[in-house]
Amino acid sequence: MTSDNENWEPKIIAFCCNWCSYSGADLAGTNRLSYPANVKIIRVPCSCRINPMFILRAFQRGADGVILCGCHPGDCHYMTGNYHTRRRMTLLFSMLDFLGIEKERTRVEWVSAAEGQRFVDVMNDFVGQITELGPSRRLEDLRCRTN
Repeated sequence: MTSDNENWEPKIIAFCCNWCSYSGADLAGTNRLSYPANVKIIRVPCSCRINPMFILRAFQRGADGVILCGCHPGDCHYMTGNYHTRRRMTLLFSMLDFLGIEKERTRVEWVSAAEGQRFVDVMNDFVGQITELGPSRRLEDLRCRTN
């Protein structure tokens, strides 16, 4: 790493399903488990609500990594939402590859409301992975840059 990147911390966006993953994050907080503060959680009604454009927009606005967390397949509050998510994200991953964004910068994880420790482990692992990759500049909009 160069001296410019020594103090760099990745910007991570986590889209979390209201019924499971967000509740898992809440359980982690209740149990005083910690994950990096640079993970910004966006609560969504269901993981299938995530339009792939949301993820592309996050990268454009300067995110270094985006993670999507939802209910385990078969446990969705809306019955089939996470199955739609799986299909949609498979297409998104091929689009990201086409755009030149490393596939490791995006992840889909299934975390239930009772898995606070798993939520923490997933976030810590993802932040570590993104830290190793370094800053993402591929889709960044120069108008959004602060320096």
